Amino acid sequence: MARANDEVAELLQELADLLSITGGEAFKVRAYEKAVRAIAGHPEDVADLDLAGLKKIPNVGQAIAKKILDYQETGTIRQVEDLRTQIPAGVRALTAIPTLGPKKALVLYEELRITSVAELAEAIDQDRLRDLKGFGEKTEENILRGIALMEQAGDRFLIDAAMELADEIVSTLQDVPGCRRCAYAGSLRRMRETIGDVDILAASDDPGPIMETFASQPFVSDVIARGGKKTSVRTTKGLQIDLRVVPLESWGAAMQYFTGSKQHNVHIREIAVRAGLKLSEYGLFEAESGDLIVSSTEEEVYDRLGLPWIPPTIREDQGEIEAALKNELPPLVRVEDLRGDLHSHTDLTDGLATLEEMTAAAAGRGLEYYAITDHAPNLYMQRMTDEKMLAQREAVRELQARHPDLTLLHGTELNIDPAGGVDWPAEFLQGFDLCVASVHSHFTQDGAEMTRRFIAACENPYVNIIGHPTARAIGRRPPVEADWDEVFKACARTGTALEINSFPDRLDLPADLARRAKRHGVKFSVDTDAHAVGHHRNIRYGVGTAQRAWLTPDDVINTWPLDRLRAFLRKGR
Repeated sequence: MARANDEVAELLQELADLLSITGGEAFKVRAYEKAVRAIAGHPEDVADLDLAGLKKIPNVGQAIAKKILDYQETGTIRQVEDLRTQIPAGVRALTAIPTLGPKKALVLYEELRITSVAELAEAIDQDRLRDLKGFGEKTEENILRGIALMEQAGDRFLIDAAMELADEIVSTLQDVPGCRRCAYAGSLRRMRETIGDVDILAASDDPGPIMETFASQPFVSDVIARGGKKTSVRTTKGLQIDLRVVPLESWGAAMQYFTGSKQHNVHIREIAVRAGLKLSEYGLFEAESGDLIVSSTEEEVYDRLGLPWIPPTIREDQGEIEAALKNELPPLVRVEDLRGDLHSHTDLTDGLATLEEMTAAAAGRGLEYYAITDHAPNLYMQRMTDEKMLAQREAVRELQARHPDLTLLHGTELNIDPAGGVDWPAEFLQGFDLCVASVHSHFTQDGAEMTRRFIAACENPYVNIIGHPTARAIGRRPPVEADWDEVFKACARTGTALEINSFPDRLDLPADLARRAKRHGVKFSVDTDAHAVGHHRNIRYGVGTAQRAWLTPDDVINTWPLDRLRAFLRKGR
C-alpha cells in the first residue's frame, strides 16, 4: 500500500503543476516543489503527525502543513480538487508528456484546442505549432521525444514502487498458516528498471488461505482472476500482481521458470529438450517416462542441465548461458561488497538531513568510508559559496572524531557547463578528497557538443566521477545524446569513473551502457546520491543495475580498500 508520504507528495506536485498552468505565483510553485521532495524523503509517516510535527519537516511551513492535515481528514487536498475543475482534462493530459511544461500545454489548448497526445502529434506533423510564440523546430523535436518516452514507459512502474509493494506482500503471506515459502520473481527479481507486473510465488499444500489473504489486501482494487493455483489482482495504482502457489517440492523449478526473461527460458528449455528432458514450473522431468528428476532448488535444476546457478539479474539471454556453459560467469558485485558511498548530499544544499544525520546513516550501513558531496555554486538555486564549503570541510573534520570506524571524505558535486568546464579553479578543487561532476543543464545539446563536453570534464585532473552520466529521469526526461564509445574511451584514458546512480528514477549509467563501458576498461562507482536518510536504502537498485551490467567488485571503485581508492582519486597527479 502506498505510503501517505508518497500520496501527499504526488498531490503537492500536481498542485504545483496546476498552479503553473493557472498562472500562480512562481515562488509558491517552487515552495510546493521543494516540499514534495522533503515529504517523500521524510522518515516519519505524515499521516501520524500533527501540525507541529509537520512543520518540523524541511520546507514545510504552516500553509503546506495545513494542506497535509486536509489530506489526513479527506484523503485528498481540496485545493487540488478545485483546480482540477478549472483546467480542461486535455491540458492536464498534455502535461504528462516529458519536456512539455504546463504553460506550453495551456497555450496549445487555448490557441489550437489540442486536448490529447494524438492531436498534438498530428499538429506537429502538419507544422501547426510553428506560428506559436515560444515554439519552434527544436521544441517540436523535444515534444516528439517526450511522446516517445511516455509511450515507451506505458503502464510500467518504477522499480522502487513495485519492490515496496512486493516486499509488503511477501511479508504478509509468509505469516499465513500453511505458507512454507514466499518470494517475488519475474522482472522484479531481475531488477529491471521498470516493472509491468509483479510475480509472487508461494509454496503450500493448502493454497486457499493464501489466495484469500492476498485478494483481500487493502491495495487491491480488482480481482482479475482467481483459482486454486493462480490469483491476479490490480492495485489501486493500476499495477497487476500475479500470485502463484506451488507445492514446496516444486519451489526451485517454479522460481527458475518465473524469473528468467522469455528468451532466457526458451534457451534453457532447448537445452533440456536436447538432453531428452522437459522443464516446467513443477520440475525437470524425463521426457519419455515423465519421471521427476529435480525440482526443489534452482541450483539443482541448473546443475542437471550442465550449468552453474545463473544469478537472476543476468537471466536475459545476453550471453549468460554461453558463459555458464564455459564456466565463465563473473562474480557479480553485491551490496555487501561495497565499502563506501561516494555521492551524497546534506541540508547545506538540497538534502533533507544534516551532516550528522547522513553520517550516522552511513555508519549504520557498516560502511568503511563515506563522501559528502554537496552541490557547487554554478547550480545557482543551491546558493553555495566558497565560505560555506570551507566551513563544511571543517565540520567534517570535527565529526570524524566521533566516527573512528568510518572515514569521512569531503567532496563536491560539480556542474559540467556547456563547454565542459566546472565550478571552481584548480587551486580550490585540490582541497577536496574527490569531485563528482554532473550535467545539470543544457540537456538538449547535440551529440557532438555533448561528447566534447564530457571529454573535457574527464580531462580535468580533479574530476574523479561523472555523476548520473546520461542525465535521464526515467519516464520524464530522455537521456542526453553523446557518442558514448568516445566518452568511455576518455574515461578509461583519464582514470575517470562513471557513476551508477541508485535513485530509482535514474539508475544511471543504465546497465546496457555500463556493460559497454566495461569493455573499454572503465571503472564505476555505485552510489546512492542520497538526499535523505531513507535514500540510503536505494543502494539495492544501483547494485542490481551494476549486476545487470555484469560488473564485478573489481570494476567498482567503492568496493576497494581506502588506500587503493585514494590512489585512484589522485588521477595520476
